[in-house]
Amino acid sequence: MPVEPIPRLPHDRLPLLILPVIAGVSFLLIGDPTTWITLTLAGLAMGMMIFVIASGLTLVFGLMDVLNFGHGAFISVGAYLAMTALIPLAGWVQVDDLALNLAALGIAAGVAMAGTAALGYAFERVIVMPVYGQHLKQILVTMGGLIIAEQMIHVVWGGEQKSMALPAGLRGAILFGDVAVEKFRLVAVGVGLVVFLGMVLVLNRTRLGLLIRAGVENVEMVEALGYRVKRLFVMVFAAGSALAGLGGTLWAFYRETMTAALGSEVMVMVFIVIIIGGLGSVGGCFLGALLVALTANYVGFLAPKIALASNILLMAGILLWRPNGLYPVAKR
Repeated sequence: MPVEPIPRLPHDRLPLLILPVIAGVSFLLIGDPTTWITLTLAGLAMGMMIFVIASGLTLVFGLMDVLNFGHGAFISVGAYLAMTALIPLAGWVQVDDLALNLAALGIAAGVAMAGTAALGYAFERVIVMPVYGQHLKQILVTMGGLIIAEQMIHVVWGGEQKSMALPAGLRGAILFGDVAVEKFRLVAVGVGLVVFLGMVLVLNRTRLGLLIRAGVENVEMVEALGYRVKRLFVMVFAAGSALAGLGGTLWAFYRETMTAALGSEVMVMVFIVIIIGGLGSVGGCFLGALLVALTANYVGFLAPKIALASNILLMAGILLWRPNGLYPVAKR
């Protein structure tokens, strides 16, 4: 069905003020500048990883109108594919050489993205395509796909917990005065920024992005011009799955351990980020991921007992203000 774009509001820049307000209030409450900087930098890195995981789903969820509760499968499979790809590269991983370490990390991420893109293509063709426009069935079949994928991980890689050690050159931290910044967190920030800028450029500055946005607005009109929108949306689904694989790789390195349920464990947080940002909004997803990560870090330090509920409270507060999220692309 065609969708009506939400008109840009004169106060659309207001959501951008939430981040500095939260950071400023937290600075006053924490009091110690070194602790605040450490928490902020850690939150930014965590937010970037969450964004990479959620960015693909926000495209599928918001632009294709598909409730893909199986997105966690691509996160887990991506992490396991990356772990497998690193086995023959053990020499590159164990040596304290940043160039070789980054090369090994890049190869592992590439394998994870290629594998999850192929899996996403098959997932869309076999499981999602028969239930387009049927949201209840989408929830059921994609959840079923997630369960099957987790069990297949047990079959292929075993059910025990796996380790995902960081490359030697990315362990430890860099000191900036009294502030210690973990090396891997800097890599995560760089990857997140590249993904964000790449998505913004593709969606807003290329012919492909124009076709995707036009297909969301009016499928029939775009198809009448000779473009195969359905094939284009399959590509979007595969790209979203590849980003989930990349995010799963980063998340596994961040935790340094993983199980088949790795993707399921972060899905609640991913959906919170998408809802806060607004369906289909890359910028909203980016802002939402940073808000969720920083809020969790600050609240975890200031009030550990309510840290688990911080994201729910944040989402509730934002939805009371903007029921459609901060920057929704489409309203169905």
